[in-house]
Amino acid sequence: MSCYRRLFVPGGTWFFTVRLADRRSDLLLREVGLLRDCVATAKARWPFDIDAAVILPDHLHMIWTLPEGDADFPKRWRLIKSTFSRHQPPPDCLRNSHRRKGDKGIWQRRFWEHLIRDDRDMDAHRRLIHEAPVRAGLVPRSDAWPYSSVHRDSRFGGAPHPVGPGFAGQGGSRPTLQAGLGMQA
Repeated sequence: MSCYRRLFVPGGTWFFTVRLADRRSDLLLREVGLLRDCVATAKARWPFDIDAAVILPDHLHMIWTLPEGDADFPKRWRLIKSTFSRHQPPPDCLRNSHRRKGDKGIWQRRFWEHLIRDDRDMDAHRRLIHEAPVRAGLVPRSDAWPYSSVHRDSRFGGAPHPVGPGFAGQGGSRPTLQAGLGMQA
């Protein structure tokens, strides 16, 4: 078994990529309402800010800032993924490893996380999020994709906020993600 270690920074700002197990699936778009509800449930239970986000057919990217003193992003993702999975039938082909662990096999077990280091890093990852639907060949322009925070960010003149010192959640108030993804604050 591998020894995987995560970096935990209380109040940190993180970029995430979370994927479905079936890379050919469009489940996230078909069930975007359910995904929104799952994120809202996690935010209500364990608050965090969504600084940028995009939902694609088989994966999503998000930038979160956690509350000061809190570094537990895995429990938030666990709640989002498990709540979403509970409302889905198991896939036709379920691997034995998923079956043994009681996993429905909808999500990849792990996710990619990256601690945002500074404003330049934030801008690069926000740009990655906004350009993802274009790179995936889904739309010709990023603002043509309905499941993206690019719409919210453009209302605020580009980047909606500077990030505080050390990206420890001290950047002041942030606009909430309401347009595009429809996530509630």
